Amino acid sequence: MIKTELCDFLGIKYPIIQAGMGPFGTNKLCIAAANAGVLGLISSSGISVKDTQPGIYKYFVETGGATLQDDGKTVLKKIYRQTLEQTKQKQGIFGVNVMVSEEMKSYADLIVDTMIEVREEDPDMKKRFQILITSAGDPLPWTERVRKAGLKWLHVIPSVRGALRCKKAGVDGVIASGHEGGFHTSWEPVHSMTLLPAVVDALAGTKILVVGTGGFCDGRTLVAALTLGASGAQMGTRFLATKESDFHPMWKEGVVKTGDRGTLVARGFVGPARWLKTPVSIKHQENTLKMSPGVFLGRPDDYTTVPMELIQGEIEGLNAVYAGDESKALLAGGECAQRINDLPTTEELVKNIVREAEEVLAKVPRFLV
Repeated sequence: MIKTELCDFLGIKYPIIQAGMGPFGTNKLCIAAANAGVLGLISSSGISVKDTQPGIYKYFVETGGATLQDDGKTVLKKIYRQTLEQTKQKQGIFGVNVMVSEEMKSYADLIVDTMIEVREEDPDMKKRFQILITSAGDPLPWTERVRKAGLKWLHVIPSVRGALRCKKAGVDGVIASGHEGGFHTSWEPVHSMTLLPAVVDALAGTKILVVGTGGFCDGRTLVAALTLGASGAQMGTRFLATKESDFHPMWKEGVVKTGDRGTLVARGFVGPARWLKTPVSIKHQENTLKMSPGVFLGRPDDYTTVPMELIQGEIEGLNAVYAGDESKALLAGGECAQRINDLPTTEELVKNIVREAEEVLAKVPRFLV
């Protein structure tokens, strides 16, 4: 059996984190992942699309056991409580992923404050819902609030500089996100094989846990993360393509159908994003080159310089997925999509990953003479 410091710290059976992914939310997937023995993450980005993506918002709300008449705080509370109830039998551990970029600040405040409030209402909630994963922003402004609440805190970072910022912020762990990852990626394309060991070295001698993400999707890549010095791996695209995943069937099938060299990078809401390669995403990439060239030059830009028609194009592409219009749909996904060819249950997936990892690790000693 594989066990690392990450398992002990989070209280999970296997050193795997199911990534929080948007825009559809991961309400059902989080429950399935937590019950399978890994860390299940609620993706909270759906709370922010009520006006721009009403169909996606409706799905996010209703899969969480809430209604369209509920306000934002009530929606989140119902999602948190539903997750607690449906993971009770197996005592699954779950958390929430929160984007803390400037564009998302008001929603991030709501999500985290509601998390803190609901944890005080139930001892079991406080025990099993204690992991906050922040991403797409600066962790430092969150230190006082997170520490006061007694949360276990990990932050997603794309660089050694980001890791050192996390050290200053006092996080418990970092998730080093290589450029292979799906949807939101960094402005500078540093991939996992370089990024992960560099972050491990930069944080050597501290108690900060390091998790790898970006390209990790099976037992072999989990072992790679561990041998590079990480204490576990976070997987997004691989968990997206499961039976319980909340994502639209078109999106799941798009991942399964993706072949060799099947992704590209173009503009996303908060910077560069990795998309499955389709005629729609190729056109979006062409528009990005014209309207947001910083995506390809490593020069961050924002909504003050990027034409809103480019951002609107992304919104329309995601809305098209929910509407089932493949001719206009934009589908995000990581490079590992080309290695995914099935839609297992989440439990089957976790068992297969762990079994393969154990088999690979069993063969490693033969390389030692």
